[in-house]
Amino acid sequence: MIHYKIIPYFPEAHLFRVEIRVAEPFRAGQVLSMPAWIPGSYMIRDFAKHVVSLEARCGGHPLATEKRDKQTWRCASCEGELLVRYHVYAWDLSVRGAHLDTTHGYFNGTSVFLRVVGRDQEPCRVEILPPEGENYANWRLATTLPPVEAEHLGFGIFQAENYDELIDHPVEMGEFSHAGFQAAGVDHEIAVTGRHNADMERLCMDLKAICETHVGLFRELPPMERYLFQIMAVGDGYGGLEHRSSTSLICKRSDLPLAGEQKVTEGYRRLLGLCSHEYFHLWNVKRIKPLVFQQADLSAEVHTSLLWAFEGITSYYDDLALVRSGRIDTEAYLQLLAETITRLMRGSGRLKQAVVDSSFDAWTKFYKQDENAPNAIVSYYTKGALVALLLDLTIRQKSRGEKSLDDLMFALWERHGRFSIGVDEPDIETLAQQETGLELGGFFDSALRGTDELPLEQALTFVGVGYRLRAARGAQDQGGLRKKDDEAKDPVAVLGARHQPDGRDCRLTYVLDGGAAQQAGLSAGDVILAIDGIRVPPEGPDKLLSRLTPGALVEVHAFRRDELMVFELRPRQPQADTCELWLIENENEKQRAARADWLKL
Repeated sequence: MIHYKIIPYFPEAHLFRVEIRVAEPFRAGQVLSMPAWIPGSYMIRDFAKHVVSLEARCGGHPLATEKRDKQTWRCASCEGELLVRYHVYAWDLSVRGAHLDTTHGYFNGTSVFLRVVGRDQEPCRVEILPPEGENYANWRLATTLPPVEAEHLGFGIFQAENYDELIDHPVEMGEFSHAGFQAAGVDHEIAVTGRHNADMERLCMDLKAICETHVGLFRELPPMERYLFQIMAVGDGYGGLEHRSSTSLICKRSDLPLAGEQKVTEGYRRLLGLCSHEYFHLWNVKRIKPLVFQQADLSAEVHTSLLWAFEGITSYYDDLALVRSGRIDTEAYLQLLAETITRLMRGSGRLKQAVVDSSFDAWTKFYKQDENAPNAIVSYYTKGALVALLLDLTIRQKSRGEKSLDDLMFALWERHGRFSIGVDEPDIETLAQQETGLELGGFFDSALRGTDELPLEQALTFVGVGYRLRAARGAQDQGGLRKKDDEAKDPVAVLGARHQPDGRDCRLTYVLDGGAAQQAGLSAGDVILAIDGIRVPPEGPDKLLSRLTPGALVEVHAFRRDELMVFELRPRQPQADTCELWLIENENEKQRAARADWLKL
């Protein structure tokens, strides 16, 4: 057994101290390695860079160590127990790393636990201690690591079957709010860290309904003692990462529900959708997973073209579960769906990169986006979710309501997830056709490997939902429900670029393909000073442009680096890239019934 010990050694300096004891190290010299990435987040993060110092001892005496590469150490030959002690700097307030200060501590195993190379399958025991001092007397601990000598919410000794399990149970420690509920007969807990005044009872009620909706689709929970939602409430933040029996989340504290508040605010709806997404990953990613992710090499990139399914299908069901569980109504769901379609349509990269290529290139393109990203790539989350929608409605229509994407997901669970059989590249397409009895090869070729527009209008008509694209009506317009009294407005001139405030100035962040800014020669990073002699405010040139006639020639002054430049620009009419959805008024009974079955109304 490999023994670990971790203590928040110096919260003020954000340092964890970690010890590893190996009773019988390899005689030729024991190798230790830190992961370069964390499962669920496909980017090389080089966690070893946060190791501040490392020393080894054998039989009580110092032992030489050698750094072999950026993340690997080799200890000299050792007769007897090997002790390795090192410090980890923890100041990454995200769901992927480690964070420690005087208010709380958090870590993922990939950020703090060195792997004992060659001993990956041996059991691991880890002792987690609180910081020293009275200031930390009220700290508690929230994790789903199986306890050996630890009270519930207490520090102590925990155990994992192997290294893979050790790094798949994040740990939160500090003074946090705690609540719980049962779903499918299993205890579910919520630990909320950070200043907040959330209605924990309502949060439990709503998450219980969402969790049970997902359990209903797969007809059972994966084997686990309990499930934990770890939520960090901050002023401005958003993110989540799935684990085998827990999830780590970051949200705005204003997204949490307030006591006495009945409505589902936009922020709370966003939080519920995030929780729904990560909970669905219990099945889709953590158990139903790409073959290449089983025993994945965490020292280098592991490529798959299937992220459209594992993240995209999950992104489809996260919002769908909100309406199926009764947390939001049909119109609120259509609002979310219209916003998703708008996000896809806002980037010309959808016409250049297939969603399977987006999946494969996640490491180098999606997770390392630059100023040309909207023009070059498509999100496997966004397009993947819409491919899932299209696949679901296509199966429902062609099978006359006998089959759906729900059936495919359950089949994937039965054949792959339940028995930990990895999903190979063609397996989802093959199983979809076997399970439904439909010929779907043409669908997959077009939707997954092609770059044509998705036929969303036709598919949504089947369930009585109207669809149209129109021009945006301002920088904040993300699409949504069509309003009955909404009249067409005269088109306004637009720049064809995205921007953000830069002090008292306005800086371009993206210059979009075919837009007026690109045609004029403006580039990402340029600071726009004036249009026709009128100063551009930090919030951008929209108001100035709205007074101009599309096509009229104007003069733009901008700084590129430290050089003042002048451009001739012809503002253009906005593209029809904003989605509106609505319930068709004169729908027939078939459409109404299909929608009710789809949304489980």
